[in-house]
Amino acid sequence: MSNFRGKQVLITGGLGFIGSNLSIKLAELGASVTIVDSLIPDYGGNIFNIEPVKDKVTINIADVRDQHGMNVLVRGMDYLFNLAGQVSHIDSMLDPFTDLDINCRSQLSILEACRYNNPGIKIIYSGTRQVYGKISSIPVNEDTLLQPTDVNGINSMAGEWYHILYNNVYGLKAVSLRLTNTYGPRQLLKHNKQGFVAIFIRQAILGETIKIFGDGKQKRDFNYVDDVVDAMLLAAQNDECYGKIYNLGHPNPADLNTFVQTLLRVNGGGRSEIVPFPPEKKVIDIGDYAGDYSRFKALTGWEPKVDLAEGLSKTLSFYKNNLDKYYTK
Repeated sequence: MSNFRGKQVLITGGLGFIGSNLSIKLAELGASVTIVDSLIPDYGGNIFNIEPVKDKVTINIADVRDQHGMNVLVRGMDYLFNLAGQVSHIDSMLDPFTDLDINCRSQLSILEACRYNNPGIKIIYSGTRQVYGKISSIPVNEDTLLQPTDVNGINSMAGEWYHILYNNVYGLKAVSLRLTNTYGPRQLLKHNKQGFVAIFIRQAILGETIKIFGDGKQKRDFNYVDDVVDAMLLAAQNDECYGKIYNLGHPNPADLNTFVQTLLRVNGGGRSEIVPFPPEKKVIDIGDYAGDYSRFKALTGWEPKVDLAEGLSKTLSFYKNNLDKYYTK
């Protein structure tokens, strides 16, 4: 990780959940970090997220769809960690054109800026397991047929493949990591549009009843955010990764009932109940998912270090100390 000292790093979506944790890590490693974030309301950007390194990073409030701005921002950068995007599955169905604009057009804006202004830059794209859709068996490897169940999955798939295309055709170095359920400090809590993990954590802290849709037997793999950050840094430094797509995952998937039981135990109490799926969520639910990350492990040595109980303990501690920065009734 010492290889990042003195490197020029650009992070799009750097005030969001994963982007801010990545920004903190890179600043601590001695990188010169520039954050780009539009701070669009409800998308997760939060200035407080980078409080530990606020004097060590440069923040540029800008929209990555602004071609002229991106042309300037990518110049001189050694690495670009591209985490800008709209991640709400429900919003993508309600407003597909905005999702298309942010998750496709913005990716082309970034790639074109790199192509013409910094072709030597290395790009790490944050993909998603959502591109697989409903699958027949787990764990899922990278050769599995892609069958997204919502607009967000389709546009994320396109954004990912733009990066691989520019790698193959124009020689830009780009790699995509397909993230699974990532959790940890600095995740958006104030609304229910960015996945069930943050909702459950918020409900546990507030003493509300956690509502589990379906029967609670849906399996998922959960990655603590520090492990995801480490994966991104490893991918960035390994030239053999570029031009390829890799899954992340965890060796111990858990169903939703187990996740909630662990959360409530670590929280020191709480309650949950099984409720029917809302129709608009049932139709896009993917069922079970667990990623086979063996290819990435074989190449980089990456392995998740944080188990679910430890990760949830760290997460709850962070929010209980900083809840007013993330949620107000």
